[in-house]
Amino acid sequence: MATTGLRPWYRPMVGRRRDEEHRPVTPLELFFDLCFVVAVAQATANLHHEVSADHVGQAVARYLMVFFAIWWAWMNFTWFASAYDTDDDIYRLTTLVQITGALILAAGVPSAFTGDLATITYGYVVMRLAAVVHWSRASVGDPEHRATTRRFAIGVTVVQAGWLLRLLLPEGWEAPAFLVLVLAEMLVPAVAERSGVTPWHPGHIADRYGLFTLIVLGEVVLETSVAVQTGVDAGDEGVWPLAAAGTVIVFSLWWLYFDRRIEVPKRLPAALAWGYGHYVVFAAVAAVGAGLAVAVDRQRDLAAVGPVTVGYATAIPVAVYLLTIWVLHVRRQRQGRETTAFPATAVLVLLTPFGPEPVTLVAALLFGLVTVTVVARRRELRSVAATGA
Repeated sequence: MATTGLRPWYRPMVGRRRDEEHRPVTPLELFFDLCFVVAVAQATANLHHEVSADHVGQAVARYLMVFFAIWWAWMNFTWFASAYDTDDDIYRLTTLVQITGALILAAGVPSAFTGDLATITYGYVVMRLAAVVHWSRASVGDPEHRATTRRFAIGVTVVQAGWLLRLLLPEGWEAPAFLVLVLAEMLVPAVAERSGVTPWHPGHIADRYGLFTLIVLGEVVLETSVAVQTGVDAGDEGVWPLAAAGTVIVFSLWWLYFDRRIEVPKRLPAALAWGYGHYVVFAAVAAVGAGLAVAVDRQRDLAAVGPVTVGYATAIPVAVYLLTIWVLHVRRQRQGRETTAFPATAVLVLLTPFGPEPVTLVAALLFGLVTVTVVARRRELRSVAATGA
């Protein structure tokens, strides 16, 4: 009896080939991303409201903590799925448990911004323990990488116990314990992969990171659109210039990330640095949306912060974004004036809060940087054509 096209309820979880010519993103991975974006939206919205209320220091600290939980769980699933996507029923159900944890985490984001980290911790632990099931299956089905997958399973389990114990600590110990546990989480892949690199696919990883960048950019559009809509409904025509500048900023952030083909380093240390560095990329992009919404609040006299703080709410994440993609992408792929243009623009962006209409100035600087990249790429193409001729 033919079974072509039928998906099994279980199959051994063996490693995929790293040299697959075409490794497409699966519907489950896309669904995973879309569910995680709920947590990103919650983090961005709460950052916006807390900064607008002049709780800047606390808001930034909580945002970075919350975003780490979102990003780390997403990143670990992404690299695991690149190596061990069996797409059987057990794999799908386990991944749905991870998604459930993400939704619990999202529900706990508002309380996390007030200092109550219990719900967000429980959601995070649910996500990570479901990942332990994945790694345990891989240790059974892939003898070649058994030492690596077992290290992952054990390491992740131990660290999750640490997150739960952290909830029992007195108030003064929470922040130091958080930093220690973050370091422990990030050491697990570095230590585990020393036993043998799992068969993740560089092209697939690049696609996955690109897709998540698009999703986070979509959150910037949503957060800004909602803020502008409230201003328009209130009859404030002054929000339209902010909307135009915000649109240029979002378009420019997209252009600068996808201007060249995304390439993941194949050596493990460089690949880990590249993957870890995207925490800053994703967090900065999402924070741009919060910053633009704060600017709209200021335009409507709803923000409790001054104009310089409002300007920095957009300028700092934009500058951090530029510097990070310069380190992760630009310096590895490009040369000449285009390379120096990224950090130079970041410095100029940080000066915009002291000028008139800082959001508009940021938009103008980003448009100029995009122009520089376009001109540089045209020169490269002409050079290649001339060499070929």
